[in-house]
Amino acid sequence: MPIDELKTWIWAQALVRRAQIGGAFATVARRGDSDAGAVLVKVATTRGKALLFAPAQDGDGARVWLELSAGALGDDETAVDAYADKRAKSDPDLWIIEIEDRHGRNFLTEPIDRGQ
Repeated sequence: MPIDELKTWIWAQALVRRAQIGGAFATVARRGDSDAGAVLVKVATTRGKALLFAPAQDGDGARVWLELSAGALGDDETAVDAYADKRAKSDPDLWIIEIEDRHGRNFLTEPIDRGQ
């Protein structure tokens, strides 16, 4: 099964577990639709800084992760939280996963061992 076909709750739990294995703290801060809810991933670093990632599709239809905090949003954790809260109010199916990692790792693009 391609990773893009996983139910959201399975994908979210796998990301949390992968971050924890990597030594980061991770949790599902907000649960949305268990089958197909959209996901925001917040990565809190140190001293009130945070990054925010959202999925998008590239030209070939593959999932890529855009760093929303790289634009006008900035890396202030308060601004990142405010944006995520605003999105959650307008999208009841939205999931928010929070990762706390002093190195700023998001664990989103690591290869998956398919057991081959």
